[in-house]
Amino acid sequence: MASDLAHVLKLPLVPVADRCSRFLLLVTRARLELRQHGPGAAGPVYVDFAAGRSAHRRRFGGGVGQPLARAMGLKQGWRPRVVDATAGMGRDSFVLAALGCEVTLLERSPVVWALLRDGVIRAQMAEDPELVDIARRMTTHHADAIDYLERLSEGEQPEVIYLDPMYPKRRKSALVKKEMRLFRELVGDDPDTGRLLAVAQRCAAYRVVVKRPSKAGYLGELQPTMAINSANTRYDVYVRKGISRK
Repeated sequence: MASDLAHVLKLPLVPVADRCSRFLLLVTRARLELRQHGPGAAGPVYVDFAAGRSAHRRRFGGGVGQPLARAMGLKQGWRPRVVDATAGMGRDSFVLAALGCEVTLLERSPVVWALLRDGVIRAQMAEDPELVDIARRMTTHHADAIDYLERLSEGEQPEVIYLDPMYPKRRKSALVKKEMRLFRELVGDDPDTGRLLAVAQRCAAYRVVVKRPSKAGYLGELQPTMAINSANTRYDVYVRKGISRK
């Protein structure tokens, strides 16, 4: 598996004991992990939908009444086809899939995509039938979201597009989650989010939802149709048209 993954990602294959690289994508018996070397290195980062925060949100997240679901427009009997254009670790996509949405997850970083795909595949092969059913509603693609969305035909357009771009840098780095610190160092910021929002607005059939820190400015300085707030997060909603009821 390690050699195949190295070939797909165009990365060198090195021994586990290698310390020459700042980052190491490690294939273990249990999962794929991203590890960082050097002073102050974060612990291993991996995707696991069966435990931790994802499992907690699955059981106690609040169903369609939670802020994310309300922002996405989930209604009784209606579950949109969603494109998560900045999928990252896939946690929000997992919540939406658990609520019944078919979710396409796009990630342009090859390393982050590899971690995400590994997590989805392991969930699809789990012993828990409910987890398997949820994971089968998740499809991952290593793709630049702007290119992917611009190539969609009219019939392929998703009903909702979800954006969760890299949060603005905080002065107190200790407040940032370990994987976010690691990902920022590995892949950098998202300088084209304004353009991505514009493309998403053209492609989404019903709405675009942007996840932001509660006190952050609007993405691309574009005021949303409405906003759904939670403790530390704001979901900016750009509505294109209402849901057709036949």
